Amino acid sequence: MRLIQGSITAPKGFKANGEHIGIKNKKKDLAIIYSETPCTYAGAFTQNVVKAAPVLWDQMVLNEGEKVHAIVVNSGNANAATGVQGEKDTEEMASLVAEAFNIDKKQVLVCSTGVIGVDLPMEVLRKGIGPVAVKVSATHEGGEAASDAILTTDLVKKTIALEENINGTTITVGGMGKGSGMIHPNMATMLGFITTDVNITKEMLQKALKKAIDTSFNMITVDGDTSTNDSVLVLANGMAGNPVIDQEGEAFDKFYAALYEVCKYIAISIVKDGEGATKLLEVNLEGVKSFEDGKCIAKSILTSNLVKTAFFGEDANWGRIFCAMGYSGISFDPAKVDISIESIAGNVAMLKQGLPVKFSEEKAKEVLEENEIKILVTMGEGKESVTAWGCDLSYDYVKINGDYRS
Repeated sequence: MRLIQGSITAPKGFKANGEHIGIKNKKKDLAIIYSETPCTYAGAFTQNVVKAAPVLWDQMVLNEGEKVHAIVVNSGNANAATGVQGEKDTEEMASLVAEAFNIDKKQVLVCSTGVIGVDLPMEVLRKGIGPVAVKVSATHEGGEAASDAILTTDLVKKTIALEENINGTTITVGGMGKGSGMIHPNMATMLGFITTDVNITKEMLQKALKKAIDTSFNMITVDGDTSTNDSVLVLANGMAGNPVIDQEGEAFDKFYAALYEVCKYIAISIVKDGEGATKLLEVNLEGVKSFEDGKCIAKSILTSNLVKTAFFGEDANWGRIFCAMGYSGISFDPAKVDISIESIAGNVAMLKQGLPVKFSEEKAKEVLEENEIKILVTMGEGKESVTAWGCDLSYDYVKINGDYRS
């Protein structure tokens, strides 16, 4: 596996563009991804009962089993809680893109991100989609422009591309994502788009995506809020020319490994760019009974406002971590638990077999002053290991979300 420059336009046959069309005041607000040939499609979506209209459209396309050619994404408006009108507007967005590329509307996926409960400005979209579609490009710049256009409160773009050799054929996986706030994915306002030229069946692509998401996107949290619009979409156009991957084995494992790395990179990049965040927190649990138990405990730690604020304040308050584990809903023996914190500045043990360990506050402060910190927990309950990622909670998070609509 090799990291290369690029993102969604790195795989063969994919083009993209992103421009400002007027949904937002100044910044780019419309992105289009297009494949020269039809793509096998896999997707994962929010488990929030309140689903945005584009999520419903994309689920319908996935369930009908048709191949797709394009994805259109607008930022600045979530098209959520917009009723029948929102569904009509989503379908019209797909139709406008289909018309531009002379394809069927059901070969177009739609995503939206931004403010909830506001109708899409369809006059702006009717005028803007065609000109953006005409300029899609297979260049690095085309991918960069698209990755800019999907951002909302994000401060940085989140892009990656990898190459892998499968049976003597080089395949490429590229990705871009957005997300900064309202991040607590539970997918069986976070978006991930992945393109690949690998030749793979829909069933195996969906299997690979679900497996990758379970230990990447579904293991992050910024603020505990699961968006109405969470979606991760993967398009595979087969242009690499490898023998079709239609069952598990070495070829599937190699593709899955590349897909997972792309998912993991985007997921962690979203947490690093969490609204107001100053620190990336990684929870490593060892000796857990099951993956689901570990996930619940790790998410409980990372969503605790008291834990998050302690890390923002660089306060070695391990009691908050232990407490959050205790109310996770998972039964465990507190007398078996070890807790320590670690960064490039060193490691500090704080709890051993459920009892406090004397430690240097000065050393702990050094560890906590770093931007990336690990919370290491040993449970003594089983053999499973689980890793999850989150961030601290700063003053700026409140400032950003206190006037989001204005």
